[in-house]
Amino acid sequence: MNTEIVYRPAYSLGIIRMEPHERVRVEAGSMVSFSGGVTLETKAAGGIMASLKRAVLGGESFFINEYIAPAEGGTLSVAPALPGDLFSHELEPGSPLLVQSGSYVASSMGVEVDTRWGGARTFFASEGLFVLRCSGAGSLLLSSYGAIHELTLGPGEVHTVDTGHLVAWGEEVQYKVRAIGGLKSSLFSGEGLVVDLTGPGRLLLQTRSTDALISWMVPEIQRRLPRSNR
Repeated sequence: MNTEIVYRPAYSLGIIRMEPHERVRVEAGSMVSFSGGVTLETKAAGGIMASLKRAVLGGESFFINEYIAPAEGGTLSVAPALPGDLFSHELEPGSPLLVQSGSYVASSMGVEVDTRWGGARTFFASEGLFVLRCSGAGSLLLSSYGAIHELTLGPGEVHTVDTGHLVAWGEEVQYKVRAIGGLKSSLFSGEGLVVDLTGPGRLLLQTRSTDALISWMVPEIQRRLPRSNR
């Protein structure tokens, strides 16, 4: 699985070049197109219980699509649901990546995607108590709403992130969720929860927040509705 990302960062498209007979896992609804001879199998990856756990707790699709290249190889293009960027990452054994729900797009067969319970400290606003844990060895393709901003923290270095902007982080990174300030700041600053991340490790942030988009859209929709429909 070799991925080229084009049209970034606002409307990124991932073009995956597949080796002969190679299989690639793709999140349901992410496929844009594929070349002749490529076939599709839809599976409950890891079995019924693992798929149910991933769907109910992790916010991902119950079924995972596997695309199989023909003998001469093939191409497959994928894109996220929202305008934004794609990020290709090569996972190495022993270096898992924790990913927020909704950011997983595709991966090679050597990557295992599971749902991890992180305790109350991972209660990232609307993101819930569960995150995806991507481990193993192989290619991983993630999406963001807006552009991807990558940071590398040194040992003991702390960086504070609005919870709606966090996409993924290395499992070795320590993190703690808190209110941004006192009661007045929490209520009137326009900010909600933040997460303090402590290195060493890698962070992936998104330049836009879906929570902020929803907060803008709902009042606008209500304002434009006829009074009889409110």
